[in-house]
Amino acid sequence: MFIEIKKGGNMNTLFKKSVAEFIGTFVLVFAACGVAGATGGDLVATALAFGLVIVAMAYSIGRISGCHINPAVSLGCLLTKRMTLKEFFAYVCAQILGGTVGAIAIFGIFKMANVNVLGNACNYAAGFAANGLTVGGIFAALIAEIVLTAIFVYVILNVTEENSGAGKKAGLIIGLTLTLVHLVGINVTGTSVNPARSLATAVSDLIYNGSWTSLSQVWMFIVAPLVGAVLAVVIFKCLHKDKKQEENK
Repeated sequence: MFIEIKKGGNMNTLFKKSVAEFIGTFVLVFAACGVAGATGGDLVATALAFGLVIVAMAYSIGRISGCHINPAVSLGCLLTKRMTLKEFFAYVCAQILGGTVGAIAIFGIFKMANVNVLGNACNYAAGFAANGLTVGGIFAALIAEIVLTAIFVYVILNVTEENSGAGKKAGLIIGLTLTLVHLVGINVTGTSVNPARSLATAVSDLIYNGSWTSLSQVWMFIVAPLVGAVLAVVIFKCLHKDKKQEENK
């Protein structure tokens, strides 16, 4: 099932899960951020690209790792005891590495093929699908990333519960939710809700554009999604506490 994974297991099992997370995050950044870079962050195209990648990966690697491909999602699973601390660190390392390789690969291909990578119309940190801030917009961006991540992770925690009723439709629901989140947030921050995705494109921005701007701002796109994930867990536990107590009676 998407997101839900069996805790523990031997090192060989954890290695397979980590490889799956590497592949999933690679595809997310390579394909979705590739669309964002090639279209200049076009609202609909970029939002659909991120959502469709999640759907595709959910039904591809979901049975192996749960298809988190996002440190914020993994943090939500850790705090709800759906994975171990060792798995959490292995997942996050794989996600960061996979995302970074994906960003370097897609924008390297664009460079070699002379594809015009368009800058962001809202003056974010120069192209390559890097997240960024508008002048004076740090608080708006911070709030937006926290709220959007909280919505995304909260939906995931709900639809992946054993008795949620979502079943095999969970991957589709989560993909559509990520599309919605991007439709709301692209004009504010470019939409992160995923520290691995933001760090990956910031690194590629430095490599290919020689710009430190994205890396100087990436702290917010790491901190805010993680805070949003914690907020989602708090809401989830508060709203579902009575339900679980009734089930245990």
